[in-house]
Amino acid sequence: MKLDVEFTRSQFPAFAESSLQGQAFFENAGGSYTAGPVIDRLFRYYHQRKVQPYAPYEASRLAGEEMDEARRRLALMLGVATDEVSFGPSTTQNTYVLAQAFRQHLRAGDAVIVTNQDHEANTGPWRRLAEAGIELREWQIDPVTGHLPLERLAALLPGAKLVCFPHCSNVVGEVNPVAEITRMAHDAGAFVCVDGVSYAPHGFADIGALGPDIYLFSAYKTYGPHQGIMVIRRDLGMTLPNQGHYFNADCLYKRFTPAGPDHAQVAASAGMADYVDVQAAHHGGAALDPKARAGLVHDLMRAHETALLQPLLDYLGSRNELRLIGPRNAARRAPTVAVQAEQSGEALARALAVHGIMAEGGAFYADRALSAQGIDPNHGVPRMSFVHYTSRAEIDQLIGALDRVL
Repeated sequence: MKLDVEFTRSQFPAFAESSLQGQAFFENAGGSYTAGPVIDRLFRYYHQRKVQPYAPYEASRLAGEEMDEARRRLALMLGVATDEVSFGPSTTQNTYVLAQAFRQHLRAGDAVIVTNQDHEANTGPWRRLAEAGIELREWQIDPVTGHLPLERLAALLPGAKLVCFPHCSNVVGEVNPVAEITRMAHDAGAFVCVDGVSYAPHGFADIGALGPDIYLFSAYKTYGPHQGIMVIRRDLGMTLPNQGHYFNADCLYKRFTPAGPDHAQVAASAGMADYVDVQAAHHGGAALDPKARAGLVHDLMRAHETALLQPLLDYLGSRNELRLIGPRNAARRAPTVAVQAEQSGEALARALAVHGIMAEGGAFYADRALSAQGIDPNHGVPRMSFVHYTSRAEIDQLIGALDRVL
């Protein structure tokens, strides 16, 4: 079975927007188009439910029910318990709050492992734990390929308390083996925190099966509103010091969200589950349970993206003036593609915009990953990122534009 791209694009109002016609969107790693069901829920909430939730009057009761629905349905798709899902203003903020909890929990001399493949949001807050006397161990990428070698992790694990790494990097693109890394860390007695921001747009992960203790991603990159979504497993969550109001200490999904969430955006996040259900039903999976529906849609997305990505990687790999960052095999990576070129990342992005390509250039908060591969973050890279609603015609448009620009 193949993804029905025409049907898929019909679920995103952006493709009917006149101001966007003729342009191909290749900055999805910075934020995706929003699915229609999410927009519908956000519109309804602001028109009918924009009151303080969980009070006994009808509008408030419905507001609270919609917020609870979002948490419940996302948890079912992700293979975790409902109260293990919490919302915050961003993944950066969620990670920072978690780091403060670990700062209180760990002791001087305890070790935390971070990588230099990460977006700064999932490495910077953990690195700051060194200020409290916690040992930081850096799992370093291969400077040529950007790959995270497992043998290097094995050497760092003895005595470590926490391992933090990305499901995939936002510039290298390689998909890291989360389940294998998690098993290694757990066998060594360490907890695991996975930054799923750059992977989740390509299909919601079965976090229960993968096994990490913490998994974070951003709803605005998974066709939803601007919220950070955090899964923290109950055993760890109830062990770490509470970061919320003291009277919420017994409620897992409030322990690491010290500020009140955006009620409307939390409620609208149920639209992401609506979208998955619509896709599953269209592709013959209506009778499946929520996690299986999410799995079906994940596989449809990945298969479509992989088929479109390989020709782009082959083209970029054939250009002698470009250095393709990350794997050349589409099956091993997400369709987030950066290249090193003589022109700066911003200059190439500006040139592509003239030809209807919406992309961006820069360091993308991955300064450490670029520097480790010998690339000056100030020079930057152009990044071309797409998702499952991208068409083959848009890939051809990008390759044609690159031909003219280069």
